[in-house]
Amino acid sequence: MVSILVVYESGEGQTAKVSEYVENVLTARGHDVTVRRVADAADVDVTLYDAVLVGSPVHYRTHLPEVVEFIEANLEALSARPNGFFQLSLASTIPLKVAQRGDDAYVDSLVTKTGWQPDHVGRFAGAVTYSQYNPVERMVFKLLAAVTTGDTDTSRDYEYTDWDDVDAFATAFADDVEARLERDTATRRHAGTRRFTWAATGVVLLLGVMAFAYWAAARQFVPAEC
Repeated sequence: MVSILVVYESGEGQTAKVSEYVENVLTARGHDVTVRRVADAADVDVTLYDAVLVGSPVHYRTHLPEVVEFIEANLEALSARPNGFFQLSLASTIPLKVAQRGDDAYVDSLVTKTGWQPDHVGRFAGAVTYSQYNPVERMVFKLLAAVTTGDTDTSRDYEYTDWDDVDAFATAFADDVEARLERDTATRRHAGTRRFTWAATGVVLLLGVMAFAYWAAARQFVPAEC
């Protein structure tokens, strides 16, 4: 069993849903998963976990500042263990190369800003939650939807997350974590066996030296034959 920390922040709740889904996938693999919002993670010690995932939505072409701050504050601990990052953005809903390049650019910007290079990266489509927007935001997202998805009915919300993609990301992360920890365990076991072998060899040599010394000393007290 592996202890995995999933830390995220969410705007309208879609990143929280993705984090819960990831938790379910990892828990089903038999792992001990802790899920915390960044706002509630000030006292979390990342070094106590075997692996870590961090998640954030993209708002106005950037990740949430509190997520960036968490990464910067825990950069060394994140880099020292299996890790991954996932983001939710509307760019992922648009099947155009320019949109996909923009989606990639969000991650590149995070890497440049924090110095963290995640082992695994998940890019998922988010949601348009008209019901949670103020009038100005509702108008902005309606205009964006008019030239992208066409989902301009502000009386309802739209979810675009591909849960199969989320499942594949979580599964690949679990596979990698399990394989790496298994290799680390085998390395430690091999190192322990090697140390035991050297120790056993040392004991045998010491016993040999002691036996020779005893034999040499005993010869001095044996009377010469007449």
